[in-house]
Amino acid sequence: MYLGIDLGTSGVKAMLIDGDQRIIGSANGSLDVSRPHPGWSEQAPADWVRATEQAVAGLRAKHPRELAAVSGIGLSGQMHGATLLDAEDRVLRPCILWNDTRSHAEAAALDADPRFRALTGNIVFPGFTAPKLAWVAKHEPEIFARVRWVLLPKDYLRLWLTGEHLSEMSDSAGTSWLDTGKRKWSPELLAATGLDETKMPGLVEGTAEAGKLRGSLAAEWGISGEVIVAGGAGDNAASACGMGTVSDGAAFVSLGTSGVLFAANGSYLPKPESAVHAFCHALPNTWHQMGVILSATDALNWHSGVTGKSAADLTGELGETLKAPSSVTFLPYLSGERTPHNDAAIRGAFIGLGHESSRAVLTQAVLEGVTFAIRDNLEALRSAGTDISRVTAIGGGSRSRYWLASIATALGVPVDLPADGDFGAAFGAARLGLIAATGADPVAVCSAPKTAGTIEPVASLAGAYEEAYRRYRALYPAIKSLAH
Repeated sequence: MYLGIDLGTSGVKAMLIDGDQRIIGSANGSLDVSRPHPGWSEQAPADWVRATEQAVAGLRAKHPRELAAVSGIGLSGQMHGATLLDAEDRVLRPCILWNDTRSHAEAAALDADPRFRALTGNIVFPGFTAPKLAWVAKHEPEIFARVRWVLLPKDYLRLWLTGEHLSEMSDSAGTSWLDTGKRKWSPELLAATGLDETKMPGLVEGTAEAGKLRGSLAAEWGISGEVIVAGGAGDNAASACGMGTVSDGAAFVSLGTSGVLFAANGSYLPKPESAVHAFCHALPNTWHQMGVILSATDALNWHSGVTGKSAADLTGELGETLKAPSSVTFLPYLSGERTPHNDAAIRGAFIGLGHESSRAVLTQAVLEGVTFAIRDNLEALRSAGTDISRVTAIGGGSRSRYWLASIATALGVPVDLPADGDFGAAFGAARLGLIAATGADPVAVCSAPKTAGTIEPVASLAGAYEEAYRRYRALYPAIKSLAH
């Protein structure tokens, strides 16, 4: 048996699979986010441990014999979080999360140093880890002086599970300290934020062993044998392992809280100015590119909160037959935007409202706004040397066939729907645990699920969508000066 643990922003998911990759069961533990100031987003690492214990306890209650047979564990986690420990591994302050924008000034200053883009292949975004440490050094110098270890969120869980200070390539590529092409820490970039390699965890590949489960925890969970803990992956790379998006040219679109257009690459293809992320993949000698938008289903959930109707009811009002875009355009920049604008200060807008703009029209505009933001990501990926011929849809938003038809038409590519099953980050993490424990071939293990159906672009609406996209593209520069 193999256990995947995915540390998300709103909870921890634990999943058990067997040697044939059949899902035995899953359970969850809940998490909350603290927002002590506008733009801040924090969590207490102790809550990650509590939520993981809750999730594993849920599995043990339902599947005690299967949990007792676990021989490999894989970890997945929210990326970029700055988890700061002292010399005794005590947490120094709440973890600053991926969607925290307080360090925008520090990010801009680091990004102005040409070494960062040259070595990491990425813009230094405010959500990345390095600018957060620069912020702590400036605003909390007494804490910075006590930092002994800087860990990413899932690697704090690894420390609890194994006692090891270790990370892996895919998650570490999101710190702004990794030489992404060489897959190792950059002493130059660490020094630029007052750190060195002694403060960083050791690095392994995501498929490699990265510690063994502590005996006391194994006994608590009813496990008697040795359990290998894999390097694991950042959440998007773990989802890619779950979806089988590991070979050059394979791609998925994720409609979760944020939105991701992810493409696997057989080589390292950086183009920082596009705001496309060029990261290491979880498998050795592979990389990936992805565009990220900060509000995907989050935009629909915001609209749901304003209208008092559930997201399902709102999308249900549209039916399943795709309509031509309306005259209302929605910019989904509720939390700023990452790809392609790298703009933490921009905010969303409805443009073109009239007396005829019903709730359904606004819902349609919200879906189209997210769709066009994903099209922005496709154009950015193309400019960075990656074209996509089809995508697989995952995430909560993929339950809306209307939304997927909109995406297929705007991107001009078929959208595949995976067969029933859970192929997300926890499943990908469990696959990595299997690989590390057995030495199985990573590409063979990380196969794609069967396709349950395909949504083709609506050819008759291609022209209308292209015109609406051009209108959408023109609006960001028009409102930028008003939002800042």
